[in-house]
This record gives sequence, C-alpha cells and structure tokens, in this order.
Amino acid sequence: MTKKDEKPEGSIERTLLELARPKMTPKELLKAARKAHPGASKKDIIHAALRSIITVADTDAEKAALLQNFAIQERAVEGN
Repeated sequence: MTKKDEKPEGSIERTLLELARPKMTPKELLKAARKAHPGASKKDIIHAALRSIITVADTDAEKAALLQNFAIQERAVEGN
C-alpha cells in the first residue's frame, strides 16, 4: 500500500485486507470481520469491502477479486 492508501489502524477496510485469503468464502470473511468488529453492521462491512477493492486493485488482483466477490455476493443476499 502506498502512503495515501494506508487505512487507519483498526478500520474495517484494513481488517478485511489483512483477513482476505485465497479460496476464502464470503461467509468466512464476513464471520472473521464480524469477530474483529462486533459493532459493525453487515452493510458497514460490505461497504468497507468495496472501498478496499480500490486500495488493492492495482497491486493485488487476487485479493481485489476476493473482496469484489464477497461484496457482490453479500449484497445480493442482503437484498432478498
């Protein structure tokens, strides 16, 4: 991450970037994010994932794809 892209310590975005691993399912990522940020709503976590995609899109395509899949899948579930 570049200096301007760094997220504050303890932010949901930073947590998602640290937690996201290859082959991790959206449900696993949501569970881990909720454990780290129990006061955050599902909507807050999804929005943080969307913001995180921008941060890593140029440097870590695999992580960006994982976060994109998470955000899309969880938003679809939320809309039903």
